[in-house]
Amino acid sequence: MSKRPTMTPAMLERVAEQFRALSEPSRLALMTELFAGERNVSEMVAATGLSLANVSKHLGILHAAGWVSRRKDGLHVVYALADARTQGLCDLMCARVRERAEAEAALTAAPTRRR
Repeated sequence: MSKRPTMTPAMLERVAEQFRALSEPSRLALMTELFAGERNVSEMVAATGLSLANVSKHLGILHAAGWVSRRKDGLHVVYALADARTQGLCDLMCARVRERAEAEAALTAAPTRRR
């Protein structure tokens, strides 16, 4: 069994900052759109139904936290996931949420009659 490296208080704060950047549903919706590939702001607005100002604000936060990269393409700024591992992290959390929801639903489901 391998020993995990010790996390200093500063490192723990950095980890918390990363999770805070992902703690907004609108930012998660934008990240989900980027799983399919690069998108410009207009495409993100159309896909999510968020306002242009909202998309720009949330993409700025995700970029500052290092979750997305951006590049200029003519008149557009194109965004992409900055790290391929990001989708794995989101898949892991989505699976966990689904499993918990299914377990909770099973607990509250009406009991079946035995014959």
